[in-house]
Amino acid sequence: MQRYFVQADKWTEYKVSLNGDDFHHVVNVMRMVVGDIILCSHPDGMTAKCKIQHIGTETVNAKIIEWIADSAELPIKVSIAQGLPKGDKWEYILQKATELGASELIAFQGDRSVVKWDEKKVIKKRPRWEKIVKEASEQAHRNKIPTVSGVWTFDSLLERSVHYDCKFFAYEEEVRDRQSKKLHDYFSNINQGASILICIGPEGGFSEQEATLLKKSSFQPVRFGPRILRTETAPLYALSSLSYYFEEMR
Repeated sequence: MQRYFVQADKWTEYKVSLNGDDFHHVVNVMRMVVGDIILCSHPDGMTAKCKIQHIGTETVNAKIIEWIADSAELPIKVSIAQGLPKGDKWEYILQKATELGASELIAFQGDRSVVKWDEKKVIKKRPRWEKIVKEASEQAHRNKIPTVSGVWTFDSLLERSVHYDCKFFAYEEEVRDRQSKKLHDYFSNINQGASILICIGPEGGFSEQEATLLKKSSFQPVRFGPRILRTETAPLYALSSLSYYFEEMR
């Protein structure tokens, strides 16, 4: 069953209206007709099963049949802070991290980030990023769309990190020390509903100065297994590990 995330102002007590890209997808891609059933998600995380009642020239109107109680969200809130990578890797991370349950996606400018993005470029790119996470959320049948933040400075990342319950950063130096703590060593101390911030460096990893500052800001250095992972693989490893522990083992 196809799922659509619909703005709050498109809902009434008994029906929901879809337009724009969602209208195009319903009519021209899925070729739906009156009577077809779709899932519509409200920004508050609730999802309703709806029946299409009318297809106009720009709007699809659907009647709310029932509200669905099931949730596809992780029982913890996981934010990924990713050192700005090269090429289209950030878009890949946005898509896959959304599928795996991330609640917030942050890019930051690291010491070893090759690319440098100014505010003008971020503003231009942001609509595409938001479209990627919306479509990935629909495909994965998420209840909520992750928040996509702008590109933060490293200092800003440290300042804002005080708002999270648990903080980790993937540090390749930990891989060389087989006695160092793994990410899952901390899982048993994380409570349901906790907010977790996982920081991943760009292609060159974290500089020594950044690692020192992260530790001073109460980030725990961890290793993601015995191998060195690519920057675009590391957040997916972390999210998969958290999903397995908090969803499949409980």
